[in-house]
Amino acid sequence: QVQLVESGGGLVQAGGSLTLSCTADGRLFRQNAMGWYRQRLGKEHDLIASTGVSGSTYYADSVKGRFTISRDNLRSTLTLQMASLKPEDTGVYLCNAVPFRRAGPWGQGTQVTVSP
Repeated sequence: QVQLVESGGGLVQAGGSLTLSCTADGRLFRQNAMGWYRQRLGKEHDLIASTGVSGSTYYADSVKGRFTISRDNLRSTLTLQMASLKPEDTGVYLCNAVPFRRAGPWGQGTQVTVSP
């Protein structure tokens, strides 16, 4: 059973920082690019950032320059460093394989709330 466990979310003021972590099933992690998705108000999962097996990265325009994604292939861990947070960054953050069609069962995610 594939398991994804996210942590590190919380309530911060605008301009603040958070670091999210995800521990993933080793097989899923080794075989896929991995990314952070954001879900707001029960809507679709929007891909925020991703990193390939070799370490290449992608960022959505809305977070470019503020978020940094990294992966530890030995520990099957995915990290998202978030800085200069804005209220529109609020949502549930989930990690999973990229692209979406390769995603495994979703974890609970971690809530990020940014107050004005």
